[in-house]
Amino acid sequence: MSITTDIPAKYFVDPQALLEDGTMLIGGHWVPASSGETIPVLNPATQDVLAHVPRGGREDVDAAVAAAAAAFPAWRDMNPTLRGRLVERWADLCEAHAEELEVLENMENGRPKFLPTPIAPNIRFIAGLADKLGGQSLPTASPEQLALTLRDPYGPIAIIVPWNGPGWATPKRIVGPLIAGNTIVVKPAAEAPLTVLLLAKLALEAGIPAGVINVVTGTGQEVGEPLVAHRGIKRVSFTGSTTTGTRIAELAASHQIPAILELGGKSPQVVLKDADLALTIPQLVRGIVSNSGQACAAGSRVVVDRSIEQEVIEGIKAGFEKVTVGPWYEDPDMGPLMNATQERRVLGYIELGKAEGATLAWGGRKLTGGKYDSGSYIEPTLFTNVRHGMRIEQEEIFGPVLTVTAFDTEDEALEIANGTDFGLVSAVFTQDVGRAVHFARRIEAGLVSVNTTLGFGGIGVPAGGFKSSGYGRINATDSPYEWTQTKAVVFGNTYK
Repeated sequence: MSITTDIPAKYFVDPQALLEDGTMLIGGHWVPASSGETIPVLNPATQDVLAHVPRGGREDVDAAVAAAAAAFPAWRDMNPTLRGRLVERWADLCEAHAEELEVLENMENGRPKFLPTPIAPNIRFIAGLADKLGGQSLPTASPEQLALTLRDPYGPIAIIVPWNGPGWATPKRIVGPLIAGNTIVVKPAAEAPLTVLLLAKLALEAGIPAGVINVVTGTGQEVGEPLVAHRGIKRVSFTGSTTTGTRIAELAASHQIPAILELGGKSPQVVLKDADLALTIPQLVRGIVSNSGQACAAGSRVVVDRSIEQEVIEGIKAGFEKVTVGPWYEDPDMGPLMNATQERRVLGYIELGKAEGATLAWGGRKLTGGKYDSGSYIEPTLFTNVRHGMRIEQEEIFGPVLTVTAFDTEDEALEIANGTDFGLVSAVFTQDVGRAVHFARRIEAGLVSVNTTLGFGGIGVPAGGFKSSGYGRINATDSPYEWTQTKAVVFGNTYK
């Protein structure tokens, strides 16, 4: 293993000091893949090998599902207050190790440091619901009868998380099914599995029983597909691309299990003519440079009133000029893309935008020389004169590419905002509360932010989309209900 050593201590952790190299968690034990094969985990900024993780396969999936099934009865039947306390203890350990979790994620996916991390608050928000999950008492034909409903957990659940935010994404997806009494098999992205493994290690240290949380590392084809198709899995949660999500839904349907899918986005940022631009423009910049635009929720489309279009464009250009780009340990605004595959994708869309007739108003270049030669760094990029319907305005680029489309009426603004296959997140910027309500009610998206972007600052905000952005919700107050099924019980009086 080779790790760059001239990094300030606060931006560096040694993965091998935190995790046993080449192992994953199954049934409370740290084990290699049954094949003995491993996958190197690379730092996107330096190409250093951070660690190796098992290249899991079908046998490892079988073992993990068996471990989850064995742990299920005791976890299901545990006093829910105690179950919630164990999960809250996990939150406490995540808070105590917040710096390590944050830096480890920075190192494996390239995202600049962004504390305070929301991991512990989001876990606590849902954990407190563990002993508040109940059924109903129902009317009966006779007072001598009793009818009620129970909420039963499903059993072993498959959770598939993406590489672009494993530390933030995993607890949000785990904690709802966990406190409802389900057991978990997590499949992290092969590119960024280390933070997920550390979270699982902390859960075990918190006292969550062996087998309740299992982690199988490997590729989507070798681990993800066998996991979702496994007959021992009772429900699945997937976060990722719409194309892969469609495949996940097909596999789940092959053995009649429900799925929650959080998929792609092409998020509109609607700027009305009365918006406070001193507040708005930094939000527009932040919404696309955060994580180098590698987020399904990235604010990738500005939909702006034509009367202030040029002022907004000049403001974004000035904001982009101040954006710092570099490796995570320089504490920049924007890091590298995840890998060369992402680089080719983003540069391809930039060329497409020019070919479609949009104006490249800022950026668009791959950065080279010195520190930039070790990673896939691309400037924040701004396209103007973007017509509604252009591919760069319709398709998810997953990079720091922002389009600007003008409107003349508010009805046209809504038509443009809703005029894609996606409906994950959105934003509206206005000083008029009535207009904000009007747009919030009519934008087709799972989240509408007002005078902010990406829902920053919210704790327990439901995540999920409309249309091709998926279905189901995670991280909400009713999230535990998503992870239980209703059982009706009717008592009849047989003595009369």
